[in-house]
Order: sequence, then C-alpha cells, then structure tokens
Amino acid sequence: MTRTLEFYYDYGSPYSYLADTQVEAIAKRAGAALVRKPMLLGGVFKATGNASPMTVEQKSKWSAFDMPLWAGHYGVPFQRNPFFPVNTLALMRGAAAAQIDGLFERYHPTIYKAMWVEGRNLNDIAEVAAVLTAAGLDARKFGSRIQDQDVKDRLKATTDEAVARGVFGAPTSFVGDMMFFGNDRLPFVEMALKGELK
Repeated sequence: MTRTLEFYYDYGSPYSYLADTQVEAIAKRAGAALVRKPMLLGGVFKATGNASPMTVEQKSKWSAFDMPLWAGHYGVPFQRNPFFPVNTLALMRGAAAAQIDGLFERYHPTIYKAMWVEGRNLNDIAEVAAVLTAAGLDARKFGSRIQDQDVKDRLKATTDEAVARGVFGAPTSFVGDMMFFGNDRLPFVEMALKGELK
C-alpha cells in the first residue's frame, strides 16, 4: 500500500515555505503520494488558542536567525517578507480554488515565491493580481472565485479537519495517524513514510 504525506500549510508561514521546498523530494524518495492541504492558519490559531510565534519578540528574533540557516541548508532562496504579517484569507481561498479548478501546480509556487523569495506585499489585492497575471493566471477570475461558496467551504472544511486531527500550527504533516509539526521534523516524516518509525 502506498503511503501518503498529507501536508497542511498556510502561505503566511515561512516555515511552511521552507518545508514545502522539500516535501516533494521526500515523498518521491519514499515512494509516497503527496497531498498538499491549504488551511487558514488564523482559523487554526483561533480554534486552538495558539498564536503566531512572530508575536513573541524573543521567538521572532530567534526565527530571523534560524530561517536563513534552514534556507541555506536546503539550498533554496529566502527572504523575510517586509510586509509580514499578511492576512492570508484571500491567498488560501485562492489555493482552494486552484485545487478545485486544476490550476494548483501554477498557483502554488507563484504565491510562495512572491511571499518568501520576492518579498511582495500580498496584503495588497492589486499586488496579488499583478503576481497572478505575471504567472499567466487570470487574476480577475481568481478574484471572483474566492467569493464562491464551494471555495469558501473547501477552505473551511480543510481547516476544520486540521483542527480535528490535532493541528495547532503550520506546517503540519501527517503519515497516517502520525502527526509531525514543523519544518524541522521532516526527517521523521521521511522515516515514517519508509516504515522506519513504529
């Protein structure tokens, strides 16, 4: 039976970006399927009483040191977004719409690159539209789709599902019933996919 790596994330989480650069290769090495699950991290925080580590001064300072180390370790580009924090509701609805409409493979890397490589102001709808247009996506259509009920329902359902499974932050990975929080748990995710964790 093929194991599955379920990856819950939010574009506003820099550690989700870092982990996202690795999960495809991890799944491939393990002969596993990868399922990305966009959720609304703000909704998870509200449901669990958690908060962004960036709201704690000491954690924010430490993360500013830690995140570039991980980017260097992975060999991927990264810069802290100067417009952080970003309200990601529209972006995460966009991900849900892209999954429904078969555009996720273009949408997903575009948003992550704009957020954590280019440092674009994705709080600004006009900026988001420019990013999507440059990627050959129909920004006007996305702007309309994120208001549609099926898209809203999809994002809410995934967020509720995450909370029900014990998720309290992002990124969170599942291999079966085993939950792994954070970018730094990815070695254990790979072990679980290969059947090396009991």
